[in-house]
Amino acid sequence: MNLVTLSLVSLLICASGYTRASIHVYDRDPFREVGNAYLVSGGSEGLAASRTPNPLPRHTDPVNVNDGRSYIRFQNITFRRSEASAAKYSKTQRRTGLVQVIIFEAADRDNIGGSPYGGQRSICCTPDLAKVEGCKQGEVIRIPSARDSSWPVTVNVYFRGKSLTAQLKTTEAPISKTGMYNLFFISCDSSLKGMTMSGQTSWKGPDGYLPGRMAPLKKFYVIMAIAYALLCVAWFSQYVRFWDDVLQLQHCISVVVGVGLFEMILWYFDYAYFNNTGTRPVALTTWVVTVGAARRTVSRLLMLCVSMGYGVVRPTLGGLTTKVMLIGVTYFLSTELLNITEYVGAISDIAGRARVILVLPNALLDAFLIMWIFTSLSKTLTQLQAKRSSVKLDTYRKFSNALLITVILAVVWIGYEVYFKATDPFNEKWQSAWIITAFWDILAFALLCVICYLWAPSQTSQRYAYSEERGEDSDGEESEALYSGTPKGDIGLVKQERREKNGQNEDEFDLDEDDGAEEGKRE
Repeated sequence: MNLVTLSLVSLLICASGYTRASIHVYDRDPFREVGNAYLVSGGSEGLAASRTPNPLPRHTDPVNVNDGRSYIRFQNITFRRSEASAAKYSKTQRRTGLVQVIIFEAADRDNIGGSPYGGQRSICCTPDLAKVEGCKQGEVIRIPSARDSSWPVTVNVYFRGKSLTAQLKTTEAPISKTGMYNLFFISCDSSLKGMTMSGQTSWKGPDGYLPGRMAPLKKFYVIMAIAYALLCVAWFSQYVRFWDDVLQLQHCISVVVGVGLFEMILWYFDYAYFNNTGTRPVALTTWVVTVGAARRTVSRLLMLCVSMGYGVVRPTLGGLTTKVMLIGVTYFLSTELLNITEYVGAISDIAGRARVILVLPNALLDAFLIMWIFTSLSKTLTQLQAKRSSVKLDTYRKFSNALLITVILAVVWIGYEVYFKATDPFNEKWQSAWIITAFWDILAFALLCVICYLWAPSQTSQRYAYSEERGEDSDGEESEALYSGTPKGDIGLVKQERREKNGQNEDEFDLDEDDGAEEGKRE
């Protein structure tokens, strides 16, 4: 990979930490030296093409964010150089420093920069490149795109005289083609070293301010909220109907179902606000990630308790309660910190490194919980087989199969996610990137549906409950069902057999007594 491409990729990765919103704010951001240029990354987002004339005709009334227009708007962009740099020039000089605003599509990344002899590529035009490429010395090398000669877009901003600042007038760059767009502020003037910039840019798509890779998630969470609502109706209708027979385990399932619905609704409102304003509300996003961390924690603890046979082969967790609570609290804190780092507020380059650090313990906790769940599930199946509890054993086998399929799908998807990101360093597949996030919510919902189906409240819910008196063997359950199915006015086969046996024993007893009496008389 050449120097220019490597530099742009590294800066985009760093910028992705603090450009999570579609309104990018720059507060005295310093220009970094990259090769023979000084630059600031202004952002990178996928934008869909405009559906209406862009810009709007004159005398057109302002419309809402769903106006079908797609653009990048520059507002209050101000560049500030050092006093030492400004002192080199006189007040009468017109142009004493140049900063260029470069907008290009990811597919045209090689159109920025050049190489005179096939060696390292340079961002700025050098004397040798001016002879070979025909570029203008002291400016960014720009090669017109084969698809549209007006791209990449370049806007020049000049310092004048001894002025310390240079401003870019409020302007818009219309987007007429769907793609992944990158924005850079670049200066090829070495005298401007130490320069900073302030202001903001607004990136808007046809339907609002949501970044292209996030926009489909707004509709996705509407669908997920409806799915959870339907599950709630089905579950709680049975839950209320058979309230007297509800088990402790089914109370826990109810909590997970309710919290899941609440989380999906919060995610929708978070993205809706983001789409309408271009910024993420810190309070709402914090609520969303906290509820999400709680739902994931309770879900994993629920699977762990089910695997341990809580309420089925053991009445309580006993000494394991403290360990389960400890791993639950640890997992919640780890997930909460990871999600806050990823979603809440502006994320700087340091926060990006912090997220990488937080991913590892969260992944290790997940792996530990999976191992614990399968180990406990194996022991529970062994106990049920030993007790010959056919009904419970069948339920737990179905649960273990569903859990195994879920783990296999998760491992396969992790491999696909790594492949997806490794083969897309420039985010050119941004239109399908939302599936990576959506899959985990779908998988969790599918497993929850299986659990709800297997442990649905019913009038026979108590057959899953732990009972030391009944012995919990299948023979006892079948005999009990046979006895309960015999009418009071009839004589069941079991009772007849018992009476015949009792009658035979009584005859044998009477014969023994008669023989004893006859022997006494003889004596």
